[in-house]
Amino acid sequence: MPKVRKEIPELEKLVQVGRKKFVRYEEGAQLYSMGLHTFQELAKDAKAVYHVKRVVLVNTEIVDENQYPVTEKEDINSRSN
Repeated sequence: MPKVRKEIPELEKLVQVGRKKFVRYEEGAQLYSMGLHTFQELAKDAKAVYHVKRVVLVNTEIVDENQYPVTEKEDINSRSN
């Protein structure tokens, strides 16, 4: 019988503060408010998936960078301010 995982309270706050850099697929799908398969595709496209023994972890920093990439034009505008 599989082990039931407990809910992580305030998951979004932990990720924003930087205390939780890696999440599992289920946690990431909850965090980004999308389906499990959609999050898996997003993480794979971002090349943010890490296999540690029998656990799959997703780096949330890489996913965020690829989800909202900074273009040169935005980068130049932010420097002038």
